[in-house]
Amino acid sequence: MSTTIPDGFAATIAPMRAAHERILAALTAHGVSIAPFPTSIPAPRERGLAAARAYPMQGVLKYHGLADWQWRIAFLPSISLNNDAASTVTLVEFDPTLDEDSATIGGTVANGRELERITQILDAVRRLSGARVAARVTTRNLLKTRVAGKGLGTSASGAAALAAAAVGALYGPELVANTRFLSCLARLLAGSGCRSAAGGLALWLSYPGLAHEESFALRLDTAAQLADVALITIPIDSRVGLKTEQAHHDAPHSSFFQAWMLSRGDEILELISAVQRADWRLIAQFAELDSMRLHGVTMSGSREHKLIGWEPENIAIFRMCDALRSRGIPVYASTDTGPTVVLITHRDHVAAVTAAITELAPTLEHVSGHIGGPATLIDPDQARAELVS
Repeated sequence: MSTTIPDGFAATIAPMRAAHERILAALTAHGVSIAPFPTSIPAPRERGLAAARAYPMQGVLKYHGLADWQWRIAFLPSISLNNDAASTVTLVEFDPTLDEDSATIGGTVANGRELERITQILDAVRRLSGARVAARVTTRNLLKTRVAGKGLGTSASGAAALAAAAVGALYGPELVANTRFLSCLARLLAGSGCRSAAGGLALWLSYPGLAHEESFALRLDTAAQLADVALITIPIDSRVGLKTEQAHHDAPHSSFFQAWMLSRGDEILELISAVQRADWRLIAQFAELDSMRLHGVTMSGSREHKLIGWEPENIAIFRMCDALRSRGIPVYASTDTGPTVVLITHRDHVAAVTAAITELAPTLEHVSGHIGGPATLIDPDQARAELVS
């Protein structure tokens, strides 16, 4: 079943479809396997319990805007890195004695829009088999920094952890192992959740009109090509209260947007090749470049309300990276919709980069880490301990 093609984008569909086909051919040529979408679903458990962990993502070739909000189909394919500076742990229990779904997020009972979005994923999982049992969800973002900042990508990890735990609880671990299937479910809560589900350097296949089961994510660095990459996360809060959903609504109205879309296919192909030869610097260069383009699209999507997502610290950090490169230290700055910055470098340069951050802005918090893996099931008792810590 195809999905929505928004008004004003009909002319982009043929070139975006052609780019999609070239991307699929390149994946095949480079030996990247694509799992089939499951054709059958196990019988649901009357009572089920499972827990999962997933990592937030940092965009490399970014995504912005949704062509279909019901199915959360993006206008363009995208690539991101999972970031182990944080994780989301989620416990899901399907219990026939419950009258309705309930959720606790970070120790606070969820209601309104938060509970509605969680229930949407639970409903999608139940519809697979016609199950009617309600669920109890407990979830928490676990940070290695004191604050999350805006733009860390925890909505993606939250979506992936919820999808994995819900599928594991109702149907068992075998279905969770199908990353294509799991990423499609995670996408229904947060578009970037599909890449968080896949882990590592993940590619999300998407364009307007693409069917639900064809818009999925898959991991590209399956042979540890990026094991030496270090990620240094600098959380920065948005002083203007930036709302990501509003930015997604406004972005497609930017005069830059369609040109951004149409350039994406060739850049995806370039990065697929870069991964195979472990060219982390090209990946990082694109992450920094697309941070600039993303911000330009974000700022220019509305005539009335300019969504300026950066804070003054962002400009200082980008300039710092440029200065470090002139001294022979390869480091690249990446931001998504919010001002939080993730610096991408080689592990040999972490000490020099962190020293430069401290010299530039002693009050800014930063944490060094690595590329995170996919959403995985974890022991429920371990999850309970982490959820109350």
